[in-house]
Amino acid sequence: MKHFAALIAELESTSKTTRKVDAIGAYFAHAPPADAAWALSFLSGERLKRTIAPSKLAQFAIEQSGVPEWLFHESHDAVGDLGETIALLLPPPQRVPDGERSLAEWVEEVLLPLQGQSEDMQREAVAAAWRALDARERLVVNKILTGSFRVGVAHGLVLRALAKWSGLPERTLASRLAGAWRPSADSWARLLSLEEGVRDASAPYPFLLAHPIDDPDALGEASRWALEWKWDGIRGQLIRREGQCFLWSRGEELVTDRYPEVVEAALSLPDGTVMDGELLAWKGDGPLPFQSMQRRIGRRTLSAKLLAEVPVSLLVFDLLEENGMDLRDEPWSERRARLENLLRARPVSAVRLSPVMDAASWEEVAGQREQAREKSAEGLMLKRRDSPYAIGRPRGVWWKWKVVPFTVDAVLIYAQRGHGQRASLYTDYTFALWKDGELVPFAKAYSGLTDEEIRKVDSFVRRNTLEKFGPVRRVEPKLVFELAFEGIQASTRHKSGVAVRFPRIHRWREDKTPEQADSLDTIVQRMNLSATVDASIER
Repeated sequence: MKHFAALIAELESTSKTTRKVDAIGAYFAHAPPADAAWALSFLSGERLKRTIAPSKLAQFAIEQSGVPEWLFHESHDAVGDLGETIALLLPPPQRVPDGERSLAEWVEEVLLPLQGQSEDMQREAVAAAWRALDARERLVVNKILTGSFRVGVAHGLVLRALAKWSGLPERTLASRLAGAWRPSADSWARLLSLEEGVRDASAPYPFLLAHPIDDPDALGEASRWALEWKWDGIRGQLIRREGQCFLWSRGEELVTDRYPEVVEAALSLPDGTVMDGELLAWKGDGPLPFQSMQRRIGRRTLSAKLLAEVPVSLLVFDLLEENGMDLRDEPWSERRARLENLLRARPVSAVRLSPVMDAASWEEVAGQREQAREKSAEGLMLKRRDSPYAIGRPRGVWWKWKVVPFTVDAVLIYAQRGHGQRASLYTDYTFALWKDGELVPFAKAYSGLTDEEIRKVDSFVRRNTLEKFGPVRRVEPKLVFELAFEGIQASTRHKSGVAVRFPRIHRWREDKTPEQADSLDTIVQRMNLSATVDASIER
């Protein structure tokens, strides 16, 4: 644990990529296999399920530190992060033998077993851990306990460090880590094996992701690029191997049981087939709104009624494996031709071919993009016809050109502290629109401001707080911001009667007063939602 905590401190102390790569590689070079596996898991963004509620952990810390409850909460408010507050307030460690446990021992023998223990047992185990660890190590343990452990390194950077240290290609490592990789000494050994080995039948390939683009003119001739709709669904990879079907989300979560109609239809595909596509709620000739898809996301129990009302299809746009052969190095045009031939020979219900469009000029491409909302799409995907299926987000391979977002002028009414490096600043905001002379909460957003603007808003929040509700502050309604969002739907779960997709701050409207902000009625009329929103509000 001591060495892992030192690694985290070093990674957070620098913004230089080379230093981070070298630090990670140095850790892997000296860490025991099980420790290295857990470190890789945490560095890659994996988190343990929360084992202790934050409120309970705070109570344990108050008891162990001897700090009055009011002072603890004031300290938490000043620091902004519970794990860091606890690490700072606890007395010095006793450095008992438990403090020499390895990272894997701490996780597997101390932290994970807390899940099923009584409160008294949890209190004693946590107190013993705190006594054995210094402030830096306590902070890591606290973050793991609360499920809020984050490290400021990208997954690609971790892969680069692992590849540089091990001598294995990044592509090989990424493929071995895809899917249900679980940290252990054995999995670490398999990850670094020089033998190709037998690929797990369920294992997906690492997803290829796109960069956003605002002006495609710099991409050269439009004819070099294939156009596809950028669907508003859940990215998925369908695998047909060894007589079985597996469905993975882009977050590498196995979702096979959640979309039985897709899996059942895919059973007619030949073995050794892997397709990339988008899961969409689909009825008749087109997709249903994403709000319909949300009724299926996360649902493990599927009633016949829900399956009938919200059928799901996989719109496939790439073929990664055919007859067990990896096609990722083939150009997009070849993979696409093979995909079309496969589905033409074996039509599969609930597995549909996503259409491809051609354009001779960027003016034609722009015209296609204008039709995206009519197709219930977010915009266009631009795919270079000779591009391989790479790993991660390489530049110049796939681009996403979204439609111009909807915008609205809204008033800041609530603020909450952020996370990680922004834990001491108010960066998470709730915005409101006017409805019958009152400001009604409309959307939450936390991205879009510069660091300087964040500091200005943070200062405003501290000086203009009207009420506190735990970590949330209600502020005087004085600041107006233009919000951008991708779509809007009627919703019975929100006081406003609407829910928006991907809200973010577009700009600070310092030229507007709160009275000049938009009204909810204007927005729903503009979006042709009046009847459904009125019904939502009444319910």
